Amino acid sequence: MSEFSRKSASTRLMAGVALASLGLSGCAGSASGPQLPPASFVSLQEGPGEEYVIGPLDELTVFVWRNPELGAKVQVRPDGRITTPLITDMPAVGKTPSMLAEDIRLQLSQYIEEPLVSVIVNEFAGTFSQQVRIVGATEKPASIPYRANMTLLDAMIAVGGLSEFAAGNRARLIRFDKQIGKQREYALRLGDLLKKGESKANVMLKPGDVIIIPESMF
Repeated sequence: MSEFSRKSASTRLMAGVALASLGLSGCAGSASGPQLPPASFVSLQEGPGEEYVIGPLDELTVFVWRNPELGAKVQVRPDGRITTPLITDMPAVGKTPSMLAEDIRLQLSQYIEEPLVSVIVNEFAGTFSQQVRIVGATEKPASIPYRANMTLLDAMIAVGGLSEFAAGNRARLIRFDKQIGKQREYALRLGDLLKKGESKANVMLKPGDVIIIPESMF
């Protein structure tokens, strides 16, 4: 083989190695797969979210009009039930406040005529299906209550941002799609959002979302 041929082959080999390295680098540091549409940093038009569903350890006020002795401030027990005057072990978890108020009304109608009942949630934890969970390479992995119009940026502020070794652009969002009855996975660009201020990397969250942040391989 001539010296020219050896140099040409060597050049092609080095180019191939460089391209492979770039490819690996791209896989390690950037998002791949389906992505969600961007959300603005400040919502232009905020609206109500899905109706709140009572969860374990929520603190409630049960008010019975003209019969204050039948009302109470209660905490939902870990087993999902509450006890109020005249009512024992009423299931509360999984119901909206209006649904629980109607169930209490039906029970109290055995004792008083046409009771008017309202239920107020004073402090909430929510069911797992209404929380947003952030796990992996973040400063404070946590499960936080979802609130209306919550974005990815809001959730990351709540957990203190990314850890030192986080691979933010390889993060994933796991979401249950009610329409198809299956779990779907979306790519996130947390590095671009938090370190570069890339507004298009901010997305809207939904109750039950799980955000998984891996650590960098390097």
